[in-house]
Amino acid sequence: MSVKVEKNEHSMATLTIEVSAEEFEKACERAYQKQKKSFAIPGFRKGKVPRMIVEKMYGPAVFYEEAANDLIQKEYPKADEESGLAIVSRPKISVVQIEAGKPFVFTAEVAVKPPVELGEYKGIEVTKQDRKVTADDVKKRLENEQKRQVRKTDVTDRAVKDGDEIDLDFEGYVDGKTFKGGSAKGFTLTIGSHTFIPGFEEQLIGVMPGDEKDVITVFPEDYQEKSLAGKEALFKCKVNKIVEKEYPEINDEFASEVSEFETLAEYKKDLKKQMQKYKDDQAHNAITTEAVDIAAENAKIDIPQPMIDLQIEQLAAQFEQNIRAQGMDVKQYLEMLGMTPDQMLASMEPEAVRNIRNRLTLEEIVKAENIEVTDEDLADEMEKIAKVYSMEAKQLLDRMTDEERERNKQDIAVQRAADLVGDLAVEVEPKKEEKAEDKAEEKKPAAKKTAAKKTTAKKTTAKKTTKKADDKAEEKKPTAKKTAAKKPAAKKTTKKSEEK
Repeated sequence: MSVKVEKNEHSMATLTIEVSAEEFEKACERAYQKQKKSFAIPGFRKGKVPRMIVEKMYGPAVFYEEAANDLIQKEYPKADEESGLAIVSRPKISVVQIEAGKPFVFTAEVAVKPPVELGEYKGIEVTKQDRKVTADDVKKRLENEQKRQVRKTDVTDRAVKDGDEIDLDFEGYVDGKTFKGGSAKGFTLTIGSHTFIPGFEEQLIGVMPGDEKDVITVFPEDYQEKSLAGKEALFKCKVNKIVEKEYPEINDEFASEVSEFETLAEYKKDLKKQMQKYKDDQAHNAITTEAVDIAAENAKIDIPQPMIDLQIEQLAAQFEQNIRAQGMDVKQYLEMLGMTPDQMLASMEPEAVRNIRNRLTLEEIVKAENIEVTDEDLADEMEKIAKVYSMEAKQLLDRMTDEERERNKQDIAVQRAADLVGDLAVEVEPKKEEKAEDKAEEKKPAAKKTAAKKTTAKKTTAKKTTKKADDKAEEKKPTAKKTAAKKPAAKKTTKKSEEK
């Protein structure tokens, strides 16, 4: 195999890969052995038809497609490595020459990691963060712990009241017809939690266990299911069971039961300390995220579209995995949102571009600041990860290939670059007009919670910049176009990559 590299505009390149005629013949023979049982020719037992007979009957190109795909899958990874390029996209494969007795030639159009011209990344102005822990914050934390210590008791001698947990059957009707997601049996609902649409829960107050009640309410105008928005609905409900919730009093006894402290004062002091650390960490993350975003915007990078497309694929795969983990079907979920798969992919492009810009900028800062990561640094990082999964750090290290070690070291270096940008950032108060906008946003009425929870692809923060932009793993495996493998004549290899 030989490889010729042609560098094109916009960080694109074309690899011309030539495989010897002998290797092409071997690939055709492998294709014949794989497919021979599928040929039925009179006078021959199935699977026993000689190759030359098959080629005479169906033409000499009968095994070319299989042979081409075989060689592309085998030879492209070698060409990738031999080229010395930092390839960051899937290859666009074209067959140039495929003919018996001649070398097999194909091209792979790829995106390569683009150059980065750093802008300002030190002393970036970011929004000042609030780190203050108030008495009200501690109070809310105590109340949350109080709710976790709730005692539940079944009630049979009184009606539903605010704060009760009920076991509920319901069936909803709009315009006299049932609708998707509008019915359930044995649904657990806390009255006053505002889980359902406005006016639903309040109408169940006063209903006795075992009794039925018709609830009439109106879906909000901004309801996520557009076909139901603003419409009146009738719900036929039955309260199967009432559970009364009893919360413990927040005092010294409560503190001693839920913590290692004997008094409430000591417990509150410890809670405040924990919350302060949490707020400080939040502030650090927010500052780092904002500073890295600005540093990436200050840099000059011409990102090739295929690199963006690959990142979108990865985001979509993660999104679908998250949806399935929640027991939902991706297709049905998108239908519920009124979104097509193409629209979902298009909506992910800004995040894909952001992820790439951030990663490339931080990698360039690693070089500019001479940030180095030693084997000891890697071991320390693996120790932290091992603790999370109750493993031994040595187990993680022993399983790593040399390539994986270097990739992990690079991830650590990138995170250090992000921390450096965040640490050097300067916090400033928001401008007055920004504060006014914030207040306007705060005055907007909050959307009510609905039974179906919306799930979106997670936004990547600076803490998630450790995904390598030029990863050369499974994601870049090439596939030959089926029609391409059937071209019998040689083509010139001077084709330039398409300009974006």
